[in-house]
Amino acid sequence: MITKNSRIYVAGHKGLVGSSVLKVLREKGFKKIFFKTSKELDLRNQEKVFNYIKKIRPEGVIICAAKVGGIKVNNERKADFIYDNLSIQNNIIHGSFKSGVKNLVFLGSSCIYPKFSKQPIREEYLLTGELEPTNEFYAIAKIAGIKLCESYNYQYRTNYKCLMPSNIFGPNDNYNSNNSHFFPAIIKKLYLGKLEKKKSILFWGTGRPKRELTFVDDVAEACVFFLKKKTKNALINIGSGFEFSIKQYADYVAKIMRCKSQIVFDGNKTMDGTERKLVDCTLAKRYGWKSKFLFSKGFEITYQDFLVNKKRYLGM
Repeated sequence: MITKNSRIYVAGHKGLVGSSVLKVLREKGFKKIFFKTSKELDLRNQEKVFNYIKKIRPEGVIICAAKVGGIKVNNERKADFIYDNLSIQNNIIHGSFKSGVKNLVFLGSSCIYPKFSKQPIREEYLLTGELEPTNEFYAIAKIAGIKLCESYNYQYRTNYKCLMPSNIFGPNDNYNSNNSHFFPAIIKKLYLGKLEKKKSILFWGTGRPKRELTFVDDVAEACVFFLKKKTKNALINIGSGFEFSIKQYADYVAKIMRCKSQIVFDGNKTMDGTERKLVDCTLAKRYGWKSKFLFSKGFEITYQDFLVNKKRYLGM
């Protein structure tokens, strides 16, 4: 049973979700929290990961560590995405099992589901169709992590959960032009476009695909909530239920920023990705979790964080 006195290991504590998980754990009174930077511990190194987990003896593990990025980098670096993610998750999951950890949360993404899933996407739709080609290799790695957790639950009666959130946004996001996700890319492009007084700002794709956005603190709360929860299901969707088209998000951000530049989409359908990805959170709600943050509030927090840290985010 996980309590405030339990020893908790958070893998990937410097990232978008991991930093929020750390904050939520501290706010809830957890004192024995363990973490290492990627420089201190290369999670792809099996021996070092096994030794570290054995040393700290955690009672709960939350895996936020992963190699992530947008369509462009996923498509260009397929080998890196499948190898690094398989290595990271396999080392932590099996290392946790070897050290007797019964409670673990593995964080994935809604991109694990088939490209043409019925909407909203239910957990049972996993492996019922082909994946979106532009992030297929990342998705396959995450699916393997789910099946690894499911197999340990079946064979060894562990309590390993796999949370699959929709697109996540919030403070401490990645604004790198080469590997960011679509929403921070929108914020960055519009901010720089306004700064440079551009007449028009070009975005990839058609702008028509819809995306569900969930604020990062909601996802972090879900990680802590389900770490403590005994469930029959290993795979659980996490989402807000809020979705816009890519163009609608761009228009919304431009309005808040007071950016007068014309927003233009290049019309290249190959950069659109999946047409729609809205997850069904019926199962999560049945266990007692639901999203709390409205998109408008989440964006307000995100944008203020961006303005405060823009020099670091934009390399200015």
